[in-house]
Amino acid sequence: MAEFMTETEQRSPAVPHPGTAGERRGRTGDADAGQAGGHPERHPEARLEGQEAVALLERTRTLVDPELRAALESLPGSMRRIALYHFGWQHADGTPARGNAGKAIRPALVLAAATALGGPAGRTAAVRAAVAVELVHNFTLLHDDVMDRDASRRHRPTAWTVFGTADAILAGDALQALALRMLAEDPHPASGPAAARLADCVVELCAGQHTDVDMERRAPGEVTLDEVLAMAEAKTGALLGCACALGALYAGADGEDVAALDGFGRQAGLAFQLIDDVIGIWGDPRRTGKPAGADLAARKKSLPVVAALSSGTEAAAELAELYDEPYVSGDAEGIVRTALAVERAGGRDWAQAEAADRMARAVQELSRAVPAPEAAGGLLALAEFVTRRSG
Repeated sequence: MAEFMTETEQRSPAVPHPGTAGERRGRTGDADAGQAGGHPERHPEARLEGQEAVALLERTRTLVDPELRAALESLPGSMRRIALYHFGWQHADGTPARGNAGKAIRPALVLAAATALGGPAGRTAAVRAAVAVELVHNFTLLHDDVMDRDASRRHRPTAWTVFGTADAILAGDALQALALRMLAEDPHPASGPAAARLADCVVELCAGQHTDVDMERRAPGEVTLDEVLAMAEAKTGALLGCACALGALYAGADGEDVAALDGFGRQAGLAFQLIDDVIGIWGDPRRTGKPAGADLAARKKSLPVVAALSSGTEAAAELAELYDEPYVSGDAEGIVRTALAVERAGGRDWAQAEAADRMARAVQELSRAVPAPEAAGGLLALAEFVTRRSG
């Protein structure tokens, strides 16, 4: 489930490195400093935005983690153990661990949106909403790992490989229930509308995942670019949009501003997914923790692949033939050939250009609700942070 899942750098199925396929082109977006996926380290403005985003993420963890851990501790013993393991706070035997609980991008968006529209008071009021969004996100991760049979997340075995499929699914269900309980018990006047919006988001996530599973059963030529874009918005953009919308609700924003923040998150989420899909093919395994070409080995109909298949070129025909055949374990040369076919058919260039366009749309949506650049700074920094990744 790729919000159900997008965090490519956290997943590590065993596929060989495709060698120089990515190296010939360089990192994502090298040709254009302003293009999503470019090198933050080469552009001072982007570097400053990255520093601001990292600081925001660290502050978010400080604010959110105590409430999040308290929520997890309220679970029954068996569910609590799996959840704490998944977040990296316990080892499989139940002893304490100091693991990686994730970047906290979605709760950071909740707090940044609340700050942009309501100031520091808005941020403080929205902490429980931020926790709820993080719980829903991790519900999708637990289910995603089961559905994709991923063996590793955050550089450790996935919960289902340790505790079994059924227990991992049930732990994910428990996290979703916790999220809604967090909002139901919150006395803030926005908690009711926020709970309804988050529930609607979960339904949209599940519908997007259902579409994705259906697409994987279809022949490469039967999936259109419009379909895969709509699916990506449901699976990835929906929760980022919901996170921003919940922050706006907790800041007391009106309906138009809430809708604008939702639109901002959705468009930024699509840009995120586009870059994530590029990294899934050409990313540097030393930075991603995932061997490059894993998505190609799995024959995933990612955005660059579908764009390439839709190009009507000779390379598209070659790619369709390659995708018609299952991946043979250890066939590094086949992965290189497939990645080159996607690139020659224009899939990589299209994905990078589309990501830049989606970010421009996100900024336009944000300006409707938060016209002052200084107020919008946190949201923009987070959006740039997740879409300027190069691996």
